Amino acid sequence: MPNGSIGGAAPGQRLKVSFEFFPPKTEAMETQLWQSIKRLEPLAPQFVSVTYGAGGTTRERTHATVKRLVDETGLKPAAHLTCVGATREEIDAVVRDYWAAGVRHIVALRGDPPAGAAGYTPHPGGYAFAADLVAGIRRVADFEISVGAYPETHPEAASPESDLDNLKRKLDAGATRAISQYFFDVWTFLRFRDRCARAGLKAPITPGILPVTNFQQVVKFSRACGASVPTWMAGLFEGLDDDPETRRLVAATVAAEQVRRLQEHGVDEFHFYTLNRADLTYALCHILGLRPAALAKAA
Repeated sequence: MPNGSIGGAAPGQRLKVSFEFFPPKTEAMETQLWQSIKRLEPLAPQFVSVTYGAGGTTRERTHATVKRLVDETGLKPAAHLTCVGATREEIDAVVRDYWAAGVRHIVALRGDPPAGAAGYTPHPGGYAFAADLVAGIRRVADFEISVGAYPETHPEAASPESDLDNLKRKLDAGATRAISQYFFDVWTFLRFRDRCARAGLKAPITPGILPVTNFQQVVKFSRACGASVPTWMAGLFEGLDDDPETRRLVAATVAAEQVRRLQEHGVDEFHFYTLNRADLTYALCHILGLRPAALAKAA
């Protein structure tokens, strides 16, 4: 495990965070999601994002979750939107609906192909890639637009250089920030940040942080999305398959250490993939010195 120390933020320094959720499939998952949202809301995140299933499969559920966030919370929702499975006119209509609902932030992604598809194929009459989608959103209204970035290179990219060129196209089309795929080696992100700076990219690149509770599941998922899992992590989670409480303690420690080391290198904003569970994300923020907004004001 990398060296470093865990501790709160420096005096006067407030950690900037955002949280990602996914739309629920069942009533029980709906309950869990909103319990998590209410638990994390007092931490006053910069925004909370809601994902969009492969092939646009959760479009309605994503919209319903985002609309409820606007209506029932003080949070600023960011709706994920992809190019997959819709024409430009259909996507533009979704964008206009979000604006009318009070949403001012969209996470624009190319999107994964539908289940069973051999690979990504642009929809006839649709936006072909994320840069095209960003430009389309910009034509509809003046949204804040986040896009994806890949510190270890998108698995379908021809090369790291072409992947960086694609990120530049998305930012040039009007995106205001990039949110990174999760990673576990701090230097992987820092090297990527340096490459972005050398390429002249000035938009903020926010690191995506995934606290790991199910190590084997993350290993499997990481193979598919091109993220590497360091061998030292395997050692930390070894023997804990039937010990969820200890796994959570280890997960919080690893993620907190990751964030603290990034802070040491000037990173001050983080995007947490919550997996619709509040306990670990809340504990992690507490370890890092982030307290509910009411408590912070009282102090």
